[in-house]
Amino acid sequence: MGKPDTRRLDREIRLTNRKLEAVRNGEMWPLTSQERRQVLRGLVGGSYRVMRGRSTDRAEQQMDAVSTAAETRLIAEVTALQMERARIVTEAAKEKAAKKSSGWW
Repeated sequence: MGKPDTRRLDREIRLTNRKLEAVRNGEMWPLTSQERRQVLRGLVGGSYRVMRGRSTDRAEQQMDAVSTAAETRLIAEVTALQMERARIVTEAAKEKAAKKSSGWW
């Protein structure tokens, strides 16, 4: 019995980590459509207030909140994927140990 097949999970973990780094760098591609709409609404509202000569604090806070929420979501996804990978590896190790102990020795 070989190693457990965790390639799919490893690929998903790598992709989610890339998304997390992109969100931390302020990129928009890993955001969901709802999060994108919220960021764009903050940009539009902030630019309108700049044109009027007012403060953009609320728009900046809104965009920061969206970024933080997306980061939290992606961290939770990475954690869940890593836990699933650990479960698969543990199951495979238990099966291997059971197979070895049930040998003819």
